[in-house]
Amino acid sequence: MKMASRTQNQGLFPEALFKFDHLGTNVQAHLKKVYGSLSIAMVAATAGAYVHLFTNLMQAGFLTSLVSLGLMLWLAFTHHSKENEQKRLMIFTGFAFFTGMSLGPLLDIVMDIDPSIISTAFLGTSVIFISFSLAALYNTDRTFLYMGGFLLSGLSWLLLAGFMNIFFQSQLIWNVYMYAGLFIFCGFVLYDTQLIVEKRKYGDDDYIWHSVDLFLDFIQIFRKLLIILSSKEKKRDRD
Repeated sequence: MKMASRTQNQGLFPEALFKFDHLGTNVQAHLKKVYGSLSIAMVAATAGAYVHLFTNLMQAGFLTSLVSLGLMLWLAFTHHSKENEQKRLMIFTGFAFFTGMSLGPLLDIVMDIDPSIISTAFLGTSVIFISFSLAALYNTDRTFLYMGGFLLSGLSWLLLAGFMNIFFQSQLIWNVYMYAGLFIFCGFVLYDTQLIVEKRKYGDDDYIWHSVDLFLDFIQIFRKLLIILSSKEKKRDRD
């Protein structure tokens, strides 16, 4: 009987894990749309990276980066409405495609070092993203919203450090830049997830633009992990 009870509890565990009754029906429905759009963006980004790596149709460069930025601005200035919903979703998908393609040159370098790093980095990013998202959704005290100022300040210092290292070429500054950047964007997953919840509570239902924030967080964590793991592998080969 005890074993039957344990088996029943194990069957209910996944359902309980993703139960967010404290968020309210409207917020839960909104989050489903956000993560649905995010899933579409991830598929589009993967397709963009694939096109760069394995076809001769297009290659990442300055022009593709410009297109990605242009699509993001177009999405930002396109009014959120029922009539524009499909149009904005297509723009977001295009933005994700060219963002994924922009990772192509970095992926080329990583593949020359060890192709398995890509799958390891993607798996690591997925685990980090899901774990931090769940932590933010389960938190009922809006604790992570207070991280906004710290995260933005840290990002500013990070950009300054990266600019300074162009002249100093210091390995120490580079390591701080990469690891601090990873830490900061992990924090942004917590902050942005909780901010989306609060925005929806106050009537902001632009789920496509909310997906942009989470998509950029995912891409930045993935990029940082790619570089960190590649650097470690190169150092291991030298030793």
